Amino acid sequence: MALKEKDEVKKVVLFLKEIGIEVIEKELGETFLPGLELGPDCIYIDYNKLLYPGDILHEAGHLAVTVPAERKLVGTAEISKDWPTQGDEIAAILWSYAALHHLEFPAEFVFHPNGYRDSSEWFISNFESENYMGLPLLEWIGLCLGNEKAEKENKSPFPAMQKWLRD
Repeated sequence: MALKEKDEVKKVVLFLKEIGIEVIEKELGETFLPGLELGPDCIYIDYNKLLYPGDILHEAGHLAVTVPAERKLVGTAEISKDWPTQGDEIAAILWSYAALHHLEFPAEFVFHPNGYRDSSEWFISNFESENYMGLPLLEWIGLCLGNEKAEKENKSPFPAMQKWLRD
């Protein structure tokens, strides 16, 4: 079965479209992550080169945590040379954990053994222990609530998200 036809991939693509991230199928050359490239408000996917479908969620996380004005510049010469920052990277990792939780996928879907500089198990262990490094940042940008604020506001805490895209 072609990767594009797999249920998990279809579910990811549908989810991204529902939250406002466009997914465009496109033939790609060499990219940092095989078969994936970010563009203005979108993700380009080359299904013939894509190795790990969970990487789609991580890349979507980069778009999701970026302010809209910069999101429109991703993949162009106008985007800051510092993008994504280290904070953006941490936020994108945590966002992708929330997304896989929302989609009811196992953590290994995103945090596969061939990614995250051999730290996949470390991320999974931390997240499953509810040690959400970067949570104050995701909370500050308005995407989710930590336990304390969620309880005060009678809302669901992270990994539930209040919204998926940064304003």
